[in-house]
Amino acid sequence: MSEAVVSTRIRLARNLKEYPFPNRISEDQAKEVADRVISALSDMDKKFNRIDMSELSQAQRLALVEQHLISPEFVEKRPYRVLLLSDDNSVSIMLNEEDHIRLQVIKPGLDLEEAYKIADEIDDCLSKKLNLAFSERLGYLTQCPTNLGTALRASVMLHLPALQKSASISRIASNLSKLGLTIRGIYGEGSNSSGALYQLSNQVTLGISEKAAVENLKNIANQLISQEIKTRDKMLKDIEVQDKVCRSLGILKTAKLISHTEAMELISNVRLGVSGKLLDTLTLDSIDKLTVEIQPANIMIKHGEEMSVRERDIKRADILRDSFN
Repeated sequence: MSEAVVSTRIRLARNLKEYPFPNRISEDQAKEVADRVISALSDMDKKFNRIDMSELSQAQRLALVEQHLISPEFVEKRPYRVLLLSDDNSVSIMLNEEDHIRLQVIKPGLDLEEAYKIADEIDDCLSKKLNLAFSERLGYLTQCPTNLGTALRASVMLHLPALQKSASISRIASNLSKLGLTIRGIYGEGSNSSGALYQLSNQVTLGISEKAAVENLKNIANQLISQEIKTRDKMLKDIEVQDKVCRSLGILKTAKLISHTEAMELISNVRLGVSGKLLDTLTLDSIDKLTVEIQPANIMIKHGEEMSVRERDIKRADILRDSFN
């Protein structure tokens, strides 16, 4: 059922007991936090590349958001905001974001157990070397009270074109909230869906173990995926849907000018056609990578940071034609 799943993410928030939360931290203290975390990780087999956010251009920072390597909030320039990034980009650690440490592990497909295993190993390393803010009653202490407890957010990026078309998302979101989960747009809280991409994640972090939260999310994700696939199978029998899918591929193969919004919708239609064996073109993995490549900031990083919207739309069309022909 991987055709409905794009990726899996585990995120842990941690703070150092000796320092104020980032919203009240001094510049010297922020530097100390970054230095201490980097030192704590130095003995790990997994190595990280240090990226000082203040040294990046606005386009470079936004490109990292589009790649889901940092949060939208981390784009704002503040003292000693540092990103630690593994060579394969599967692990990113934001220092001095909302919390001192925001560790996230991203894996392709539905692979919550492996993502959690990696995050847990890094967390163990940090716990041995650092005095993390922890309460026996409240669990890990975080700047935002909604993260108290495990301070773990597990999420699955899902492609749900059939459920979106059937107008089921609102009903599903309401039902999920009763189960301690939420479904949001492509960039998480406060964002809209683009290309029928949604993030399913846990909301409850207090009074539940990390493993129970991960297992609960996996179970609900599998139910949602099954519902999407059943709806998708019925939908793809409709000649009008088939026509829309095929027309979308035709536009992607020939367009000279294409906006980000239109491109995401067309790619979503083609991804639906590939998963339903209606189209024989790029693999789902290649389509998912292309979805990131045609984002505005990623286009500018690769093809010139001083690009107008029109120039980006032209370059995006070039990228899509080359990819699908």
